[in-house]
Amino acid sequence: MTEAEGDSEGTPRTPPAPGAGQAGQRGRPSPQRWRYWLRWVALGVSLLILVVSGVGWGIYYKLDRNITTDIATALELERHKKERPESAAHAAKNILILGSDTRSGRNREYGRDSGTARSDTAILLHLSGDRKSATAVSIPRDLMVTIPRCARPDGSRTKEQFAQFNWSYEFGGPACAIRTVEKLTRIRMDHHVVVDFKGFKKIVNAVGGVEVCLTESASDPDSRLNLPAGRQTLKGDDALAYVRARHGIGDGSDSERISRQQAFLASLFRKLRSNGVLMNPTKLYPVLDEATSAITADAGLNSLTELYDLVRSVRDMPERNVHFRTVPRRPYARNKNRDELVQPAADWLFAILRNDRVVDKDAAQEDTGDSTDDHRPDGPAPVAETPSPHPLATEQGHTASTDICDERQQSTP
Repeated sequence: MTEAEGDSEGTPRTPPAPGAGQAGQRGRPSPQRWRYWLRWVALGVSLLILVVSGVGWGIYYKLDRNITTDIATALELERHKKERPESAAHAAKNILILGSDTRSGRNREYGRDSGTARSDTAILLHLSGDRKSATAVSIPRDLMVTIPRCARPDGSRTKEQFAQFNWSYEFGGPACAIRTVEKLTRIRMDHHVVVDFKGFKKIVNAVGGVEVCLTESASDPDSRLNLPAGRQTLKGDDALAYVRARHGIGDGSDSERISRQQAFLASLFRKLRSNGVLMNPTKLYPVLDEATSAITADAGLNSLTELYDLVRSVRDMPERNVHFRTVPRRPYARNKNRDELVQPAADWLFAILRNDRVVDKDAAQEDTGDSTDDHRPDGPAPVAETPSPHPLATEQGHTASTDICDERQQSTP
């Protein structure tokens, strides 16, 4: 027996050194205590990961379920797949954006539901294969085009006819509008998006409003428009009235309304870039929440992953590379209240998009590699040729970098 242990007669034991029996040194926990704390830390981290993952999955699931998939359009387009243009071999994407004026369901506050809807706003959005540029081409509602035989909602079918473009949506919804655009342009629509009145307001409100500029005050009871002159940020009903109005603002023409819509979209693009929405997840979530619940899309754009990938691919695109155009047109020879294509400018534009070229004056002066002689709009009225060898060089357009208060932008077709 050692001195430290004492003897059998009760000699006091020598007290152990400080920390002895634990770690041998003051202030250090024993290996057993380390293992105890590590188990609790691991458990806490695991629980935190589960909670964060659960919240993340819940957010993803909610946003993913927000989107309405347009199954009926996909089925109808499948029936006509043999007549549709071939998909582009490159990575470019063509998306047809349609604004629906339906008064059914959540849109009843905008008027009586007639059971039909038209699309007074149609934009062919071309995203270049390298995602360095984009071109948004407006198709006027009153443009005279050949509308193919389309399926009506009641199952009956229309006859092929030469009529104003917005009738195509009324006849057969998005499928008929897509087929009409493809017949007109020979460009395959890879995706389509439909936005109604309520959906438009939700998107605008989600980004905190969009800046516009009026050269003079505007008032239009039909669209509920009542705005002062000058630079201002619009939300909700004011924003909707601004892009819908034809009367009480400007010259009341559809051309000016198209110009106004393009300027609004350019301002929206600048807003998304300037406040960091596309780069900041905390800002992006509410925008995605409203946007996904505001649209009806095809199966290729009906998931959050697909939409986010699309947004991510264009978020670094310079504003100067986002072009806005309207199909070259003029008053229809047989009805001045309608429009007709101006050739060969229209075919030049469509060929440039088919070949994934940048739509600007330089591109218009280059060989597109696509003949336009074999494609002219059908119909009883002749389509005149323009004398310019490079027709698009004379067509006006602007980019997303154009200042909202630039007076020239107010009159750009």
